[in-house]
Amino acid sequence: MKNKIFLIAATLLLAGCESFGPLHDKQANAPATAKEAPPAPVKKAAPPPPPAEPEVPDSRKALNAGIEMYKAGNFNGAIKQLAAPELANAEKSMQLEAIKYTAFSYCTTLCRQQFVKAFKLDKSFDLSPGEKGHPLWTPSFERARKEAGKKK
Repeated sequence: MKNKIFLIAATLLLAGCESFGPLHDKQANAPATAKEAPPAPVKKAAPPPPPAEPEVPDSRKALNAGIEMYKAGNFNGAIKQLAAPELANAEKSMQLEAIKYTAFSYCTTLCRQQFVKAFKLDKSFDLSPGEKGHPLWTPSFERARKEAGKKK
């Protein structure tokens, strides 16, 4: 008896599901009487803002400024900038980099100053062929030559 009740209930359920199919099909196949509005465009979510860049410490700013001065040929400015108080207590790696660029700047400025002195003494002063082209003093020599040429 339970099996018969179960079969009858299952048959009714299946018959009920079948009745939704034709109704749904009629709506789908019905001619459109009015123009249907196109579906509204789906708004894409705005992308998340980029993560905030970490704040650069003052010691790093001072070091970067000094290096940029060095690269621009402002060696005296680099020497002053690389002695900034912010670098005195910076990480050891930053202190070492500041010292290195300060040393490069001193090599270049003192070297150039001596070449300027030589050009003041003799405008035809020149390096020997073996001395020309050295990566450290040749740029200083050329700057000093230009500097001495401007001063009259």
